[in-house]
Amino acid sequence: MVPATTPAPHTSVPTDLRDRPQDRPQDRSQDRPDVRPYDALVLASFGGPDGPDDVMPFLRNVTAGKGIPDERLAEVAEHYLHFGGASPINGQNLALQKALATELERRGIDLPVVWGNRNWSPYTKDAFAAAHADGARRVLALVTSAYGSYSGCRQYREDFWQALETLGTELGQPGEHPLVVDKVRPYFNHPGFVAANVDAVVEAFDQVPPDARVVFVTHSIPDAMEAGSALAAPSYREQHLDVAASVAAGVAERLGRPVEWDLAYCSRSGPPSQPWLEPDVNDHLAVLAQRGVRAVVLSPIGFVSDHMEVVYDLDTEAMATATELGLEAVRADSVGTREPFVRGLVDLVLERAAAARATDAGGPTVPRATVGDLPAWHDVCPPGCCRRQAGVDSGRPTTCGVDPLL
Repeated sequence: MVPATTPAPHTSVPTDLRDRPQDRPQDRSQDRPDVRPYDALVLASFGGPDGPDDVMPFLRNVTAGKGIPDERLAEVAEHYLHFGGASPINGQNLALQKALATELERRGIDLPVVWGNRNWSPYTKDAFAAAHADGARRVLALVTSAYGSYSGCRQYREDFWQALETLGTELGQPGEHPLVVDKVRPYFNHPGFVAANVDAVVEAFDQVPPDARVVFVTHSIPDAMEAGSALAAPSYREQHLDVAASVAAGVAERLGRPVEWDLAYCSRSGPPSQPWLEPDVNDHLAVLAQRGVRAVVLSPIGFVSDHMEVVYDLDTEAMATATELGLEAVRADSVGTREPFVRGLVDLVLERAAAARATDAGGPTVPRATVGDLPAWHDVCPPGCCRRQAGVDSGRPTTCGVDPLL
């Protein structure tokens, strides 16, 4: 966070009492945190269907180019249709957009917040177009994924590039990008994200016995993507283990007793022959029950809001598994719009703005706030960062990195 500047004291007293400083409107611009060089904040998310008719088109967008037949997509569609065909992620993005705008305004920061999705309306290009129409020329993207991996980082950077190409063509400037786009670093180990998860888990312990075990849960990815995530930084799995350890330590401190924990995965897809990160949360609950564990807290640290993977894979499937196994289970909230998380995101915006100004001016490195044993992620992704798999490029250019043509 860039600290507020303390106004200099007056060095003289006006002789004309009718012109006292307290009687005039005061310019408090020096008190406001500095978000230069950014003109807008783009909340970039995955997207989700708004109703039953949107489900299959949305899933085709998500799986474009992967050759997945509609028969397989229809199985996934049932997850959405179970909840009326509308994903909760859209309302949660709107709530986060509002919360960010409120926190920016509270700090006296004039920075519009626009929202765009990778896979559904409003699309990323729509958000860029809205920002451009309002006069923005350099924007900062904040992705609703806290971790670095192909699907959580690089795929968004690919989407930004394509959106800028399309917008340039629509504005009569084919081949030109009408906006410069930078990106907030993956924030898995930022204090605000960790603190919000600690709060959520502590609250969940009010509903279970003191010896309940915490099962931290995140979205599984293919083993090949896990290997690709480790080419230029700690891997996807290593990031989660670091966050889980930090959250567990914070919970133990708050509760005044040790907390036992594990990391499990959900939402596996793809052919059975393709290995993905394990254990699956349902399989892991069975193992815990066999070991004599009586109660668990499921903490969705891999997600920032209670969208489909949480409300179906955890609240529906995993809770049903726990009931069958005789486990007492409660699901901790995701960070959502919790105050420490939103405040932390705005701190990250200010951190990234300060880093951009320092880079532009050739100044010193800006300090990065972190919790845990891992360093802060890169502001600008290095060559090979977050590949789909080690040694294999997606073939799509990216923004926010130093290898845009890979």
